[in-house]
Amino acid sequence: MNLLIPLYVHPAEDPGAWHRLITAAPRTYGVVLNPASGPGEAPDPAFTAAAGALRAAGARLLGYVDTDYGVRDPADITEDVRRHRQWYATDGCFLDRVTATADGLPGCRRLVRTLRRLGVGTVVLNPGVHPAPGYARLADLTVTFEGHWSTYVSAFSRPAWTARHGPDRLCHLVYGVPEALVPLAVRTAHERGAAVCGPVTGEPPNPWGQLTPALTGAKR
Repeated sequence: MNLLIPLYVHPAEDPGAWHRLITAAPRTYGVVLNPASGPGEAPDPAFTAAAGALRAAGARLLGYVDTDYGVRDPADITEDVRRHRQWYATDGCFLDRVTATADGLPGCRRLVRTLRRLGVGTVVLNPGVHPAPGYARLADLTVTFEGHWSTYVSAFSRPAWTARHGPDRLCHLVYGVPEALVPLAVRTAHERGAAVCGPVTGEPPNPWGQLTPALTGAKR
């Protein structure tokens, strides 16, 4: 499996989940670090230790940054990315709540160019839907679906432009997946042109607050 793992729980609250994630690091595309809906105001020692262990295990680390659908000041976004790199030695960034419209594309392009000039390696965009054509060319990986398993099964559609991108450039994040169906969710993502995926069993408001055992091969 080529997994993108956003584990939005503090390492001190669920150290077992983080340990399982560390052991599964070779199977991941990347792990999203999110200490405080971003890097926070100061380094978090627990996340520093977890980041170090993940990096030593071979994981790619992506710092979570909220773009607020283009409303947030690009300078604040850039500062968050800089803090992630300085405090947790992240390899790249996971830009959440990215615009998906054609009107927002120029601003997103400018932001990604700024981050590249800063030396950011991997840029992941998460509009959570299929954005206007052009976004996927900006990033290393674009999340074109984020939603519930029931929606993924019943209402997913794939625009023609996605066929112009390799499956390793597209990702589907699906929550509310029955644990027995996690392998099916992975296969479904691959069949729908996304080589990277992140199926989890969690439900809102924080479906990413626990690590699905099936993703790491862990036993209950």
